[in-house]
Amino acid sequence: MGMAMHFDLVDLRLMVRVAEANSLTRGAEAAHLSVPTASTRIKNIEDSLGVKLLYRTSQGVTLTPPGQAFVHHARLVLGQLEHLSGDLQEYAKGIKGHLRVFANTTALGEFLPPVLRAYLLTHPDVNIDLRERLSDDIVRAVSDGQTDIGIVAGTVRTENLEVIPYRRDRLVLVVPREHPLASRPSVAFADTLDLEHIGLHEASAIHAFLRQICSGLRRTIRLRIQVGSFEAACRMIEAKVGVGVLPESAARRHAQTLAIQIVPLSDEWSLRAMQICVRSLESLPPFARDLVALLVEDARVASEAAPASSQ
Repeated sequence: MGMAMHFDLVDLRLMVRVAEANSLTRGAEAAHLSVPTASTRIKNIEDSLGVKLLYRTSQGVTLTPPGQAFVHHARLVLGQLEHLSGDLQEYAKGIKGHLRVFANTTALGEFLPPVLRAYLLTHPDVNIDLRERLSDDIVRAVSDGQTDIGIVAGTVRTENLEVIPYRRDRLVLVVPREHPLASRPSVAFADTLDLEHIGLHEASAIHAFLRQICSGLRRTIRLRIQVGSFEAACRMIEAKVGVGVLPESAARRHAQTLAIQIVPLSDEWSLRAMQICVRSLESLPPFARDLVALLVEDARVASEAAPASSQ
C-alpha cells in the first residue's frame, strides 16, 4: 500500500521541536514558524497519514503513539542530514576525498603500489578506487569524467586532455634460461608466435593490447595458460611451460630469483611512454593534485636511477 508522504524537512524539525516543548506555540517558535503556519503544517501531515500526531489538552500537547513514531524517525533523518552536511563540508574544504584512478596493467602492477602507499599514508581521509583498463578506454573515461586521473601507455590519442609524462615502460620477451632464444640480442614479436605463450588473464590490459597487435599481424597467439600476475607468469616460464611478453620492470625483478632470461623485442611498440592524463589539473581538488605531484616525483627519481640504455 502506498501512502503519499507529503512532508518536508521543515515538518520534521517542527514535530521534533513541538515534542521537546510539549507545546505547539513554543515548538512553532523554536522552529521559526508562526503558530497558524505550524498548526496547518501538522494538520496536513495528519491528513496525509490518516492519523493524529498530537493530543491537544489544556496543558498543551502530547504525542500520540503515531506522533512518537514520527518524531523518532524525524530525529534519525535529521541526524543523518547533519552527518551528510558535515561530511560534505569536509569534502568542500578538501579534507575528505574520493579519487578514481584508472591505469594500464604495468602502472597498476609495477609502479603504482609504492606511490599509492606513500599517498595514502599522508592522506588518511582520502579513499582511492583503482581500476585496470586499456589505455584507449582510460582516455575516454578521463574525458567523460568517469575517472579523475588516468595512467596510459603507448601512442594513445589524448586530444583534449592535459598530459604529463610519467615513466617509460618496455615490453620484453621472457624465456626460460636455457631457451634457444635466450642468447638472441633481440627478437621480433611475430617470430615468437609459433611458440606457446603464457598469457595474463583476459581482464588485463596487456592481454588486450597483444591481441590487437596479433590481429594487425593477422596471426593468433597460442596461449598455453593464462595467469593472474606477472610473478605467476614468470614462474610458468621458468617451468618451461612457454614464453611470455611482460613489462621489463616486472621481468627484471623476477629474473633475480627465477631461472628466466629477458630478450628485448625489436618491435617499435614495445617501448612505451607512459603518461598521466587529467581533464584539467587546475580544476582537480588539492588532494588529487597531491597524487599527481607524487607521480611526477616518482617518475623523476626513476629516470635518474635508470641506466642510459633503458631510457
